[in-house]
Amino acid sequence: MQRIDSRTCLPDDLSRAVLVGRVWRGAPHHGPALVVVRDGQLYDITRSVALMADLLDRDDRLELARHTPGEALGPVETWLERSLDPQAEERLLAPCDVQAIKACGVTFAVSLLERVIEEQAAGDAGKAQEIRTTLQALIGDDLSRIRPGSAEAEALREELSGRGAWSQYMEVGIGPDAEVFSKAQPMSAVGFGSYVGLHPQSRWNNPEPEIVLAVNALRQVVGASLGNDVNLRDIEGRSALLLGKAKDNNGSCAIGPFIRLFDEHFDLDDVRRCEVALLIEGAADGFRLEGRSNMGEISRDPLELVEQTSGAHHQYPDGFMLFLGTMFSPIQDRGEARSGFTHYLDDRVRIATPTLGALVNEVRHSTAIPPWDFGVRALYRSLGYRGLLG
Repeated sequence: MQRIDSRTCLPDDLSRAVLVGRVWRGAPHHGPALVVVRDGQLYDITRSVALMADLLDRDDRLELARHTPGEALGPVETWLERSLDPQAEERLLAPCDVQAIKACGVTFAVSLLERVIEEQAAGDAGKAQEIRTTLQALIGDDLSRIRPGSAEAEALREELSGRGAWSQYMEVGIGPDAEVFSKAQPMSAVGFGSYVGLHPQSRWNNPEPEIVLAVNALRQVVGASLGNDVNLRDIEGRSALLLGKAKDNNGSCAIGPFIRLFDEHFDLDDVRRCEVALLIEGAADGFRLEGRSNMGEISRDPLELVEQTSGAHHQYPDGFMLFLGTMFSPIQDRGEARSGFTHYLDDRVRIATPTLGALVNEVRHSTAIPPWDFGVRALYRSLGYRGLLG
């Protein structure tokens, strides 16, 4: 595998990007710190604002990120390079803290087709290609022209039901209601350079490269990051009721490297135009796979997904991070013919887009990576011990 150049993991327009994040600091702090990037340097601003959720709620968040005094921690590239060693103590963390972590599924036509295939294959990767060919002959593979919840979508629903081809994934893909689920618990996401985890029971799985919106307690979309919604296709394919087991495991959610705050140079329209690139490199077999997700092909606008997640029906007083879904469902054979793609241990996954940088992680079993043992109570104990709670 090629060496990661830390400079390519930062936004192309770094000099004007407002980047906020979190790091783990060693002695004498021994705990998480809120950081900002200024002029290529990292600054600890935890004494001004201790929680990312609090920073995102503030009307003056841009002023704070740009100008509040902080402790200089050195070049951001040094922190990125250090974080690529999963054993390093001082490293980048996921940029969110106490926020809920939500995710939207089946928001692209290609992923819709693949979810239907998973369901009909009942988790058996060997059956996928035959089912894919049959479904494409029946409904085609371009559903992006159909607006979810429209009269055209309802007509397709009736036609597919009559042919016995309707699916619960079709329901959320082109029906009026989006799929929104809890991806991970607050404080459980891993950051840039950390291991991502696969449940050892899974034999058919893949990364899901996505844009992740940062939404504050007032339901304002205030920034964006990159995410890997690690997916276990065989477990979810056996039953949609196993979604929790398929999606929420140790290390199964990665976010980072930073949250880029919306400002005069970067906003939701830029997110709508993003193209997210994925690179998977296999350490064990030299495998290489590249793919791209164009946010312009999403079937539901990001704001619609935010509104379906939170409103009068559901509040998030600590804010939430929202995965927007992916169009990337790898089908390239790896190993035996017609076996499709699945992860091998030690794969390296790189998810990137020019305005947000790159998120890099290596793959292990969720049982073989550091356990999640620093939750919300530990966070508050750490902040209290350091005198950082107001």
